[in-house]
Amino acid sequence: MNRYTFFATISRMKYIERWALMRNSRPENLSEHAVEVAMIAHALCIIGNVRYGRKLDGEKAALIGIYHDASEIITGDMPTPVKYFNNEITGAYKSLEHIAENSLLERLPEDLRPEFEDIFNGSKTDENEIYMRKLIKAADKISALIKCIEEENSGNREFCTAKESTLKSLEEMKEKYPEVRDFLQEFIPSYGKTLDELAL
Repeated sequence: MNRYTFFATISRMKYIERWALMRNSRPENLSEHAVEVAMIAHALCIIGNVRYGRKLDGEKAALIGIYHDASEIITGDMPTPVKYFNNEITGAYKSLEHIAENSLLERLPEDLRPEFEDIFNGSKTDENEIYMRKLIKAADKISALIKCIEEENSGNREFCTAKESTLKSLEEMKEKYPEVRDFLQEFIPSYGKTLDELAL
């Protein structure tokens, strides 16, 4: 019987540290980030369905959230200022990311690959899926904002600029995606509170 390395490779997300250029009061690994993005993406879809009459697949959004940065097992976490320094670097990184994702998919049995290709790539024509994937990108930004809030609350000023730029991106997103606005207004203020304060 053939042996495949996909899941053993995916399990290495816990070894990939994020925010490599920044001084962290507490390191964050890719596994932690993926779970947080999955939960937030699921919540954004639920908000969209309940409040705005959308037909979004929240469970699939959570699954995509889990795998959304899996390519970084191969590429490492490219810091945002480097990744978006100019169009040439951004294009090269996107190409590398695509190669890394294909490398991961090749570690699966052929009969399972289409299911996972759908997670990594998805439909380019289904409007609900396109919208859902935009919400997953927003969830990724919200997760970054949460990290900035936590670092700021621990007295680390290293994340002040990152927080400002993340908030700016989210301000633009919430104009297009009311789910993002609702999450920011209703859930973000609780982040950074102590356990006792959350229990009140």
